Amino acid sequence: MFTAGSAQPLSPRCAFVSPGGPESPAMASAFPRCTSVRLPVSVAVILLLMSVTAVQSSQGDKEPVYRDCVKLCVRMNCTGARLRGFESSQPQYMTLTGWTCRDDCKYQCMWTTVGLYQAEGYRVPQFHGKWPFVRVLCFEEPASALASLLNGMACLLMLLRYRSTVPRQSPMYHTINAFSLVSLNAWFWSTVFHTRDTYLTEKMDYFCATAVILYSIYLCCVRTLGLRRPGVSSMVGVLLILAFTSHVSYLTFVSFDYGYNMAANATIGMVNLLWWLCWCWQNRRTLPYWWKCGQVVLLLHGLALLELLDFPPLFWVLDAHAMWHLSTIPVHFLFYSFLIDDSLYLLNTEKLGVKVE
Repeated sequence: MFTAGSAQPLSPRCAFVSPGGPESPAMASAFPRCTSVRLPVSVAVILLLMSVTAVQSSQGDKEPVYRDCVKLCVRMNCTGARLRGFESSQPQYMTLTGWTCRDDCKYQCMWTTVGLYQAEGYRVPQFHGKWPFVRVLCFEEPASALASLLNGMACLLMLLRYRSTVPRQSPMYHTINAFSLVSLNAWFWSTVFHTRDTYLTEKMDYFCATAVILYSIYLCCVRTLGLRRPGVSSMVGVLLILAFTSHVSYLTFVSFDYGYNMAANATIGMVNLLWWLCWCWQNRRTLPYWWKCGQVVLLLHGLALLELLDFPPLFWVLDAHAMWHLSTIPVHFLFYSFLIDDSLYLLNTEKLGVKVE
């Protein structure tokens, strides 16, 4: 960026007050305030053209202002006595979640860049593939972290209700318990990832989410085919394990391709959707609770469309991803209501020697 009139590069020392709150004293001392920034027409046109692809290219962290700001902050605050002062004054919860001096520089400089964009009336940019979020305590994405935690709690609550209601002799009991544990693990890592985004937590969030989607295919297979043909569900289970292993291996050792990961999960999810809907349609006259299953799969795939909204977070906290996670919390109660009804039905039909649908 350049200032109008002087055509000089904008100094990273010019900082705006963070929309997410006051800067830390150590960081604030490194950045004298500036009052305004002007952009020439040519740069304004370029920014407008690039705003179409800002989501993919993470314009914010590519800005010279941001990069120079981080370099200056790290040089002035993250060595010697200043670093020791930062570490001694840092709250314990920040230390435990891995926040470093450099991370704090990135956070403060992110808001500096956001302030410059807003001052000139431009769209808020993303940084490192994400919107800017206000940090609450140690939570990087507070709304998404809270929503993930609430999803996990809803899943745990309904699992306990399932175990207290359905006898262990029910044909689907152990498969549903395993599915619930896989889901709880995924919500745990989702909470951790939205609390602190690191190389490890990002991979665990993505991989565990894929595990849930693949296990939901297995759950559907066992319910629709495996009870009458156990060999079929066993073969499908082996294929799904191989698919998961290949998926994780490719993303880990070849290329962590976000587009491929999204396409793979969407494809698996569509197979799951169609499979369950076909089963619901076939059993709509014999199973009075079939509508619960149909409504769950339609809701889950419909609510996922919230991700397409992709807007800068409201109040720097609530974005489309957080809204999606929040919207799925009630679905757990309907889904487990279906699982309880269906497991009791299977148990009763087994006792009566009736053919399972």
